[in-house]
Amino acid sequence: MPKRFSSVVGRSFGDGVRDAIQSTGMTQRRIAELLDWEEAKVSDLVKGKGGVSEVELAMLLGLCRVPAEDARYLLALYRESRERGYLVFPEDEIPDQVRSLVDQERLANKITMWSMNLVPGPLQIPGYTTALIQRSGRAKSINIPEVLAAKSARQAIFHHSRQFVFYIHEQALRLPVGTPELMQEQLLHLLAMNNRTYITMRVVPIAFGAHAGLAGSFQQLSYAKYEPVVFTETENTSLFVEDKASLAKYAEVIKLLDLQALDAEESRGLITSILA
Repeated sequence: MPKRFSSVVGRSFGDGVRDAIQSTGMTQRRIAELLDWEEAKVSDLVKGKGGVSEVELAMLLGLCRVPAEDARYLLALYRESRERGYLVFPEDEIPDQVRSLVDQERLANKITMWSMNLVPGPLQIPGYTTALIQRSGRAKSINIPEVLAAKSARQAIFHHSRQFVFYIHEQALRLPVGTPELMQEQLLHLLAMNNRTYITMRVVPIAFGAHAGLAGSFQQLSYAKYEPVVFTETENTSLFVEDKASLAKYAEVIKLLDLQALDAEESRGLITSILA
């Protein structure tokens, strides 16, 4: 059965509306009756299909007594819902913990990550993350305990029902972050995670030279029902890429990295050798 297009922002919008309705304790049918709508109209909303005006959405959010901050968020998603790409300027100084990313990671059945300079976020131990923040340009504005809590919550994605493939450049493993003892603990954590049958780690060695991933790190999220999306981030923005041409280019990068990286056993050996 062919996969259907469903944008990240559309799914996030639908989930938000569903949560708003569920918070009232009323059924979708009762909400439709109170708004004098067809029940199918509410059903389309929670599926991320839209079909209402901004005024009608505001009426529904008011009926559900949605807090102002959450209402503004849902209205913003509504305005973006026809775009095949979703640019986020987070306000909480946690660019890789925006709600949409967490939601999409939980929905995905396969996550493929390419990390050129650092240990991939979901594989970072708290000390490593803390050391990164302390050396970053945003160190003074970031609440470290909040970031660590968000990172910990994100790591709940690891489950045998999903498949994870991490392509990591060797320089990310050798870059000193924190103390030598901390780096040793981080590398040991990688080896421990690599023992899980649903996690695969592939290292692109420095000796290979120029490689397919030089444009930067990214992650590809694949779904059972939907077309894949790619997530990238910079210092203060996050972008979901959904247009077919761009997705095809990222898919080609992954294919090349698969050819250029060491196999799983060789990668484990390289990580072990760095520890020695």
